[in-house]
Amino acid sequence: QVQLVESGGGLVQAGGSLRLSCAASGRTFTGYIMAWFRQAPGKAREFVAGIYWSGGTTYYAELVRGRFTISRDNAKNTVYLQMNSLKAEDTAVYYCAAGKRRTEVADWYDYWGQGTQVTVSS
Repeated sequence: QVQLVESGGGLVQAGGSLRLSCAASGRTFTGYIMAWFRQAPGKAREFVAGIYWSGGTTYYAELVRGRFTISRDNAKNTVYLQMNSLKAEDTAVYYCAAGKRRTEVADWYDYWGQGTQVTVSS
């Protein structure tokens, strides 16, 4: 079955960096869009960044543009989220997702990982 497994979360000070990984397995993701979402306590899940598995075109939420970078390694079936200049408001559980539509709406994504906690201390 399809599995998306996130790793790399943790506790970091404001201004610091983290790199999240999402290891994908169970199917071919050609034609899919891989995305990162996040969800803070009491808030809705929100789109962070997306990348086309084929071709590598990327797109970002305005809140993280210029600070976060999404990338993928097709040979390793892994998607990354490099997060720099982290702020306290970036604290959330970060989820990896896969879907066939370019959208910032979580409901349109078919597959989800279990999430990894990122905590930024101020």
